[in-house]
Amino acid sequence: MVRDPLQALEAALAEVGSGAVAARLAALAPLEKAELRHAAGVRRLHEVLCFLRAYPGDNAVLVVVERLLGRFHRRRDLQRHRDALADSGIAGTAIHYRFFAGQALWLAARFPAHLRLDRSDTEAGVRIAAALPQLLTAAEADALVELKPADGYALLDRLRGRASDAAFLLGRIGALAAPSLTREALSDGIDASHLLGPGPGTPSRTAAFFAAAPRPRRLPAGPQRGRPDLRAEMSRAPRRVRRLPTRLGTELADLAQAAMVTRARSLEAFSYAEPRDAWLIDDGEGLSFGLLGVVPDRRHVLTASYSGLTFRHGVPIGYTQADLCGRSAALSFNTFDTFRGGEAAYTFARWLAALRHLFGTTSFTIEPYQLGKDNKEGLASGAWWFYFKLGFRPRDARVRRAAAAELARQARQPGARTAAPTLVRLAEGHLFFDLDPQRPHPLPQPGALALAAGAALGRRPGTREHALQQCATELLAQCGLHSWRGFSRDEREAWQRLAPVAALLGVQAWGAAERSALADLVRAKGWRSEREHVALVMAHPRFETALLEAGRRAARNMGAGFKS
Repeated sequence: MVRDPLQALEAALAEVGSGAVAARLAALAPLEKAELRHAAGVRRLHEVLCFLRAYPGDNAVLVVVERLLGRFHRRRDLQRHRDALADSGIAGTAIHYRFFAGQALWLAARFPAHLRLDRSDTEAGVRIAAALPQLLTAAEADALVELKPADGYALLDRLRGRASDAAFLLGRIGALAAPSLTREALSDGIDASHLLGPGPGTPSRTAAFFAAAPRPRRLPAGPQRGRPDLRAEMSRAPRRVRRLPTRLGTELADLAQAAMVTRARSLEAFSYAEPRDAWLIDDGEGLSFGLLGVVPDRRHVLTASYSGLTFRHGVPIGYTQADLCGRSAALSFNTFDTFRGGEAAYTFARWLAALRHLFGTTSFTIEPYQLGKDNKEGLASGAWWFYFKLGFRPRDARVRRAAAAELARQARQPGARTAAPTLVRLAEGHLFFDLDPQRPHPLPQPGALALAAGAALGRRPGTREHALQQCATELLAQCGLHSWRGFSRDEREAWQRLAPVAALLGVQAWGAAERSALADLVRAKGWRSEREHVALVMAHPRFETALLEAGRRAARNMGAGFKS
């Protein structure tokens, strides 16, 4: 028999029949004023409320849940257990984390009064003292070089004025006249520990919500369970795809950053998201996907990255990343802990359908890290079997043999779990899913090809800068162009980045129309949306074929120290 309201509420989550709404409302009522004795109980209540906001089942439940979440930071039991609930991402609690550069700079810009350095990290204090001369005025730098102070925190206190120590330090890094990669390397080299205190609008899982996401009339009462047919799902288009205005794109990017901050995670694509390249895919029944491209100066040379959040009724329930190379996409997929338990396969299938209809993707890959290679979380979650049961298959002969042996063992011992060493062997190779299994798409090799381009630059005479400019000029001539006239800054930057790779593709032997189309394809890397670049790659079979062939050659020639 259920003895307390919290247990009753947790039990009501499993009900989906006619009495589910009444059971949930009855269990919620006493919890509005009840004080829970233990921090674990406060956390449990918070997780149930977040789940119910995504799957309320009825508007009456939603109203109560949103009221409880809106007041959660003022609960007496939360305030009593505030220290025990630190790092939970619950509104009203602090977050301690060694934020990566993109996150730290974002936090310092938006919440300068609430972000400070954790001074128990004495080693970071030494690194701060060593880095400060690069960030200050010439007079200050001269003084520090002469005095050689070792305590970076004391230096910050002397120089920062009214700004917090973290806001001052990160502000100086952000103001550095250098490429974003250089600023990022400096921040990550300092590797300071931070404390983000609670305050109005600071990131929390409690308040995470995207008001622009579709909210259906019939509210879901629980996850969409079952194992979908991926090919059937990809034939079914999303209900609606729309490009978001910059204002909503910024809101989506901030929400994505906050989702990582409150879960001790980081995603580079969120830190450098392009709000002008933001998309909202309405899949119906309250399921939607918010996708974000990357700002031009942080785009990868050969792939287009689109990361985003999965929403149920406007509540973020997970995050995704697709690295697109022509018609192929390398996938990363995650469901947040609160929302695990039945819908991951369905939302994954619908995300693939969104990629299929938004970008024309027909081939999908999962890299070894996502499957558990050097990734304990991936191994513990059984990621390899999740994708295998959906129809993904290995191509590596050793992995195929290991999979066949494990399947045979499971047939002899139904219900037996796969041993950890076997999971490690299975995660040694990629998994693949092709929309047309009779025409499997080769695995792109952007990393190997980029290294080969770098090696070729090193073989040219003169400085590396001269060699890079030479590649860009040669590509201009090959494409029938005589100058940079008409190029935007981002287009010219994209051209110079891709030119060393194009030098390996035999462009000089292509037809005039193919080379002219190549010019648009390269320039598109600097356009506002990378979706146009992806479309131009897929419309240029000569380029895509040459890219795949050059990538295979480069992968074969890579040194052992670079092979995965």
